[in-house]
Amino acid sequence: MPRLIPSPSIIEAAGQPPKKIEEFIGRVNSGDSALSVARMTSPAGWLEPAQTPEFDEYTVVLRGCLHVESRAGTIEVRAGQAIISSAGEWIRYSTPEEGGAEYIAVCLPAFAPDTVHRDG
Repeated sequence: MPRLIPSPSIIEAAGQPPKKIEEFIGRVNSGDSALSVARMTSPAGWLEPAQTPEFDEYTVVLRGCLHVESRAGTIEVRAGQAIISSAGEWIRYSTPEEGGAEYIAVCLPAFAPDTVHRDG
């Protein structure tokens, strides 16, 4: 039987200034470890610590622009675009532009603090 997720759980975010993470599907909100689906709302100037996660991350930008930095350089992902980051790849996300960004992140397997491996 289909299972309704009536509302997301708010997850504490890394980086400054703080962004809002609303987990709809994942370890916290639905008990799923296979994947996680979250809506992120990050303010202008947000920068998170770099990470080398054990999960693939599929990101669709709904509003604004998300900067995705890797060892190969920085990619600007704008509203209506998507990006895929692979497990084991060094990556850092930020929203330096005015207005910040809103985006959906899907992690496979589900995001977990002990599998993100943040720098520092």
